[in-house]
Amino acid sequence: MGAFLDKPKMEKYNSCGEGNNLRYGLSSMQGWRVEMEDAHTAVIGLPHALDHWSFFAVYDGHAGSQVAKYCCEHLLEHITSNSDFQRALQEDPSVDNVKNGIRTGFLQIDEHMRTISEKKHGVDRSGSTAVGVMISPSHIYFINCGDSRGLLSRGGAVHFFTQDHKPNNPLEKERIQKAGGSVMIQRVNGSLAVSRALGDFDYKCVHGKGPTEQLVSPEPEVYAIERCEGEDEFIILACDGIWDVMGNEQLCDFVRSRLEVTDDLERVSNEIVDTCLYKGSRDNMSVVLICFPGAPKVSPDAVKKEADLDKYLEGKVEEIIKKQGDEGVPDLVHVMRTLASESIPNLPPGGELASKRTVIEAMYNKLNPYRSDDTDSASTDDMW
Repeated sequence: MGAFLDKPKMEKYNSCGEGNNLRYGLSSMQGWRVEMEDAHTAVIGLPHALDHWSFFAVYDGHAGSQVAKYCCEHLLEHITSNSDFQRALQEDPSVDNVKNGIRTGFLQIDEHMRTISEKKHGVDRSGSTAVGVMISPSHIYFINCGDSRGLLSRGGAVHFFTQDHKPNNPLEKERIQKAGGSVMIQRVNGSLAVSRALGDFDYKCVHGKGPTEQLVSPEPEVYAIERCEGEDEFIILACDGIWDVMGNEQLCDFVRSRLEVTDDLERVSNEIVDTCLYKGSRDNMSVVLICFPGAPKVSPDAVKKEADLDKYLEGKVEEIIKKQGDEGVPDLVHVMRTLASESIPNLPPGGELASKRTVIEAMYNKLNPYRSDDTDSASTDDMW
């Protein structure tokens, strides 16, 4: 599971870019975890003459960051350079052949990492999930191995999302049991919470079984979706630190509402991460947001509503503090609980009050500049 800090590390890594008629922004934060084990990839214009293709991925490491880091640097090359993928591109790219090439890349890098690990110092015990998209001029290839998740918003709604690979899933459980393992407390052999991952070589040494038949499989599920110009809005790739506290529709609605008030995708990604922290996520958090031309545009009406909401919340904070009178300044937990008990109009859908925590906290600190409050890192779960 990993150990936790006394206070979350809220510094973020950000990046953004554009090309191939796409824009992207990403954010990652260590949060409450002692180590940062997430990694990511964002490449517009791929090698091997695939200038019009793009690739994005999030890797959620566990038991160390080595596998996640290696994958973020080398997985794309293993996919695009393997003979199965190259063969798919020699003629008209066949969807099935591209999918097979992606699968081959995963199996190859997993075997390559095992060889490196054994040569160096014995088996590396770290592992990593991987969720990604490869975007061609005609298709979106969603790629998933583990319990990170990818989602496509099209025409104002969730159009597609990947399926998490959990040990309790019937097909996953069947494979685990055929390999001589068991599923206890929803974990492989009572220990690992995912049934597919890269690395995790302790779970991949059952004799007589192929790489995709082991207790933990490195085989990704690859889904091909035909692009729909004008209807495709955005893709979200995120680790389970995000999905643990926000559902598919919640996050989709939240992102759509944010895109109506800003076109800064780094800022939107940061708001996702902060909101999930305040909703109670205790994990590392990473998100990549990829926007198509059909993504929601900034609306003057939405911008005005957002400004009015911020002003309203600032006024409410001041009112709550003044109401205490001689009892002294209430702590931030009290302020948040009081606000949560009220009906506040126009809160961002999906994010609700948690997504406005920074506005509330900034006003609280402005009114109490000398107050030392040790509750500033509490999640909103602690505040209701």
